[in-house]
Amino acid sequence: MKRATAYLAVLLGCFSFAITAVAQVVEIDISRPTNRFVPKETLGAGVDRIGVEAIDKDLLQPTLEKTLASGWQPVTYRQNTELAIEAWHWNPQGTWSDGSDGSGKGYFTGSSTPKEMLRYSYGYALPRRGTTRNDGTDNVGFSRLTDGDLNSFWKSNPYLTQRFTGESDALHPQWVVMDLAQVQQVDSIRIAWGEPYARHYVVQYWTGDDPIKAVTRGVWQTFPQGTVMDGKGKTETIRLSGGPMAVRFLRIWMTESSNTCDSDGSGDPRNCVGYSIRELYLGTSTEDGAFHDILRHTPDQEQTTTYCSSVDPWHQPSDLGSTKQAQMGFDLFFTSGVTRGLPAMVPIAMLYDTPENAAAEIAYLEKRGYSISYVEMGEEADGQYTLPEDYAALYLQWAMALHRVDPALKLGGPSFQGVNKDIEVWPDANGKVSWTGRFVDYLKQHGRMNELAFFSFEHYPFDPCRTPWGVLYDEPELVSHIMQVWHEDGIPSDMPMFITEGNLSSGASETYQDIFSGVWLADYIGSFLNSGGKGVYFFHYLPLQMEPGCNSSPGTFGMFTVGANYQIQQPLAQFFVAQLINLEWVQPAGGEHQVFAAKSDVQDGAGHELVTAYAVRRPDGTWAVMAVNRDQQNAHRVRLSFDGPDKDGSFAGPVEISSFGSAQYQWHPAQTRFMAHAESGAEHTIVATSKGWADPDGPIVHTELKAAKDTMYELPAASVTVIRGTVASLR
Repeated sequence: MKRATAYLAVLLGCFSFAITAVAQVVEIDISRPTNRFVPKETLGAGVDRIGVEAIDKDLLQPTLEKTLASGWQPVTYRQNTELAIEAWHWNPQGTWSDGSDGSGKGYFTGSSTPKEMLRYSYGYALPRRGTTRNDGTDNVGFSRLTDGDLNSFWKSNPYLTQRFTGESDALHPQWVVMDLAQVQQVDSIRIAWGEPYARHYVVQYWTGDDPIKAVTRGVWQTFPQGTVMDGKGKTETIRLSGGPMAVRFLRIWMTESSNTCDSDGSGDPRNCVGYSIRELYLGTSTEDGAFHDILRHTPDQEQTTTYCSSVDPWHQPSDLGSTKQAQMGFDLFFTSGVTRGLPAMVPIAMLYDTPENAAAEIAYLEKRGYSISYVEMGEEADGQYTLPEDYAALYLQWAMALHRVDPALKLGGPSFQGVNKDIEVWPDANGKVSWTGRFVDYLKQHGRMNELAFFSFEHYPFDPCRTPWGVLYDEPELVSHIMQVWHEDGIPSDMPMFITEGNLSSGASETYQDIFSGVWLADYIGSFLNSGGKGVYFFHYLPLQMEPGCNSSPGTFGMFTVGANYQIQQPLAQFFVAQLINLEWVQPAGGEHQVFAAKSDVQDGAGHELVTAYAVRRPDGTWAVMAVNRDQQNAHRVRLSFDGPDKDGSFAGPVEISSFGSAQYQWHPAQTRFMAHAESGAEHTIVATSKGWADPDGPIVHTELKAAKDTMYELPAASVTVIRGTVASLR
């Protein structure tokens, strides 16, 4: 430890040397607030599907107490089964729509009657899926469209048919896409239809690079002979063109169903609507009439990749997925203490479920007396390739069912993936490609815009493995820009916006443990609130073990390193910055805070703002400025100026300063480390057995000074500093 102490002294000396000699200014515009918020409603964290062992250990003391010490307040319950294309049994007890075989099958509805405690809940794989892989967490399933088994099949979601939407099936075309992995020569397709089948459909090819990832860089063209107006079902072989054509992506676009029933019969109308395909074959036909298939048919990820528009949520008890991971049971969630007794945002499954199951969930929670703040509808519809009109049609059906249970519920969505630009989809008949714009249009056209009480999205701004220090300069604009995009798409300016899940990147890595992550977190929260955000939820709240990240570097979305038994070992940078935000910058138990815009003149010579700042006027009358020094090497001295139309001001009298940065925290990847021998005190190098560690590892530095007009505040390199006190007017 002697060497570590010496290192810290040298480090502090470097910071003192690096403080800039020129005084620079942070100006806070107090002419009008940019936002108002209440911390206990706004600054929260998310709980997701995690290992059963983690659920059991993370909610015990002292682990839970240490987690709550971060200061995050409301909680959002993340619904992960939809990302895995699963039906969610939020309550293991319930009823199946078809009990004819004794064990049950079909569509499951959880019991709304409280009985035994719900500790865990699980997802059930959907046997009628048509997607090989998606943009969620699912990479272990496979499509039934190319699995080589005629007894299995894909079927579209029955709730997207006229029987349930009340409008023509042509307004909700269902589709499947095949990705051949490379350009192939094809002129024929063979479709083994199930029941119901498509009477009207077209077979198309894509003219661009990738219709899934780059939806506007190309168009779908119908094959010369690819239009079918009188489909007969069974197995159809269609000659698409006079000769082979070079294509990679193909689409079957279905607009009229036979509305014939599958083998489960007409007893349930959901068995008789939509579209079903047992297997797809693609290739060429020779003059002798022989068909030559080029697809790979196998029940695993090596099959020819397919994507689909929707999936029938029909399943059976044997489709239960892994029980090693679970959604936390609602009773455990609400009684464990993790919610602090505050109203929580809860999800309902929508893309792969039924409105009856969602309504039963809300009825159960209300019978238990649990406090619900908001209900988020579905999970990452964009990552499931759901078209906006389809999501909107489901949304309105589910909203009707939920509001029958409780008309006062505040519903919203669509919980977009973390994106930095507008989400685009294949153009509609009017050429419109904005997902959000078309979703809003649908609600307005149906006179149901009032059903959307809030708009939610996620925020993972940086690509995994691509986080040089300089990307920190982008964060404030990334947040403000995407919120502006949603407004331009039609989200009303007064509609609450929530980031219901967010962190650095969709993939954890060593960057999550670095001071980089703490500096980023302050900018993220501050800029979101400054841009008018209603609520933000840090992800992930509960301690998690390290997982492989970029280039096999270990990372964690949590705020701590934990041992094999989930015992907290060390707090990480984001834990300390969370405390600065939640315990120093705002009043944790306070009422309404006002946010004011701030700007500094501290730049790097290329126009990047090295110091950002976020100011709040707290309910107790004091002001707090959270200053973020994004300069990795240099400290800066700044003067704070509170400027308004009639007066200028500055901190006066006692000021409290809380700071945390690279002088208080440094992450060491797991290679070698210096340790003192327990008996002799001799220093020697050993190979680390942990997956990295922090040294120094806090704490936050707290100081006080007496401020005046010209007081200079020192912002250490790579740090977050909260300065709090009373502002006196200068004129």
